Amino acid sequence: MSSTAQKQSVQGVSTPPKKIDIGRLLLEGRAFFALIAIIIFFSFMSPYYFTVNNFLIMSSHVAIFGLLALGMLLVILNGGIDLSVGSTLGLCGVFAGFLMQGVNIEFLGMTFYPSLWVVVVLTCLLGAAVGTVNGVLVAHFKVPAFVATLGTMYVARGIALLMTNGLTYNQLDGKPELGNTGFEWLGFNRLAGIPISVIVLVVVAVLCGLMISRTAFGRWLYASGGNETAADLSGVPIKRVKVTVYLLSGVCAALAGLVLSSQLTSAGPTAGTTYELTAIAAVVIGGAALTGGRGTVRGTILGALVIGYLSDGLVIIGVSAYWQTVFTGTVIVLAVLLNSLQYGSSGKSR
Repeated sequence: MSSTAQKQSVQGVSTPPKKIDIGRLLLEGRAFFALIAIIIFFSFMSPYYFTVNNFLIMSSHVAIFGLLALGMLLVILNGGIDLSVGSTLGLCGVFAGFLMQGVNIEFLGMTFYPSLWVVVVLTCLLGAAVGTVNGVLVAHFKVPAFVATLGTMYVARGIALLMTNGLTYNQLDGKPELGNTGFEWLGFNRLAGIPISVIVLVVVAVLCGLMISRTAFGRWLYASGGNETAADLSGVPIKRVKVTVYLLSGVCAALAGLVLSSQLTSAGPTAGTTYELTAIAAVVIGGAALTGGRGTVRGTILGALVIGYLSDGLVIIGVSAYWQTVFTGTVIVLAVLLNSLQYGSSGKSR
């Protein structure tokens, strides 16, 4: 048979269309479908749920968990875990409140009242410092991430309690004559009708997405999380990557602390307790593999929305706070089970 005849015979054979795997589609898009189901359910349960204003309010609450979850995503992609983000949030919130109250400089006989942006920058630097400590312990001293961040969690919470003596900094509005007003601007002000906290979350999410998808650091991050030994042999600076992801996680926790304190116009040393578990849950619900190397910013944001919209929906329909904990925990367990089905013990997608 000539080559022309062979080509004609091959072209004449129709290839069967690819079948759509509904189970796989539902599994990979579980966060999106869960979010749609939550919105539909609570919209039927309460006439106040499906309104633009309510979605904006709920999204401002989600911003806190979302910021923590984005930092946690970077750490989990690297194959680690950060249990200190909740305590870092509390410490940074207290530090911001301490600065807004005025810093008394005794040897100069004066009190310094920093402006809002000075407070924001210094607080983010504190979060970066806590994250750097975690990164150095894990990368250079080979301390297991669970143990290192667990210790940092207690240290950060203890420092916050020492700074305030167990009390709360109230009335963080500032005074115009002192030039330190505007702290509540982060929590209550809106730009084009959208809460500032939501805008902050969107900006951070976009930057994280671009970083992990369009830069060499992102490729290093996925490579080191998928197989650290192979990445090291390929020339990936795995220690630098580890320190950087924990540093960025600390910065995200600091931003979350600023947003939470500004929404409450107060800063307490116990703020952010158990928030690290919520952040991990958002990442897992979003489809990331706890073994590292797999996960997306889009999925993590959807996971944070699932937790936030579910919690606020239960509040709106008047469900007891105890039952709220049960429902949220059930969602987290289901997410982990689905995560295991998707990736298995090896961390590879099925």
